[in-house]
Amino acid sequence: MAENRRARSGHTTKTAAPRTSSRRGPEHAARAACESLERLICHPAEGVSAVRRKDDGWCVVVDVLEVPRIPDTTSLLASYEVQIDERGELVEYSRVRRYRRGSADE
Repeated sequence: MAENRRARSGHTTKTAAPRTSSRRGPEHAARAACESLERLICHPAEGVSAVRRKDDGWCVVVDVLEVPRIPDTTSLLASYEVQIDERGELVEYSRVRRYRRGSADE
């Protein structure tokens, strides 16, 4: 119905053009960081807890399952800070925190 009104009035809705520049967004940086880190350290990524834009790329904090245990709340996780360049290539990484899944932030 709304489409018919727009067609009669000659009004069209403009949609945003897809990005064509070489700069990619935080979603791409997070995905690239997780995939690269998993290949390097051979531990599965649990998620991303931070993404920050930098002059030369992105800084992504990836949470990784390092030691699975039963019960799951005693598993050991770690947070890695991963630097990604504009193309989505890993530049460097470092582990910044290791913790039990069931522990709360202090």
